[in-house]
Amino acid sequence: MDDTSVPEFFHHFPMHRVHAGDLDHVLADDGRLRILFLWGRDCPNCDIAKRQMMATPDAFAWPDVDWLHDNVYADPRMGTRFGLHGIPTFLVFRGAHKLGRITPWPGTGPFVEAIERLRSQTPPG
Repeated sequence: MDDTSVPEFFHHFPMHRVHAGDLDHVLADDGRLRILFLWGRDCPNCDIAKRQMMATPDAFAWPDVDWLHDNVYADPRMGTRFGLHGIPTFLVFRGAHKLGRITPWPGTGPFVEAIERLRSQTPPG
């Protein structure tokens, strides 16, 4: 198995790939809202989330939100860093400040509602 390959999902639902070693640099760029999707290859629950996201991709396409992803099976330091007990896990950041964690996959409606609430919050400044 080639852990460096990217599943087909990421060709249709583009997200910037990050690793434990570069996450802090990526998050420090500015105060944008970012969602970090932590997943694993052959993870059934991750596949459910990806299928639901692909069914309604426009629901997850916010112009002010950047998507990041990391395969925690290939990058276990990321899982350790955030104390993961299961995947998929979605971490939401504004700049380097972690705003929240969504796990397990709650379904499209609850996920979108949670992100909408975070988007509506005024960034600190």
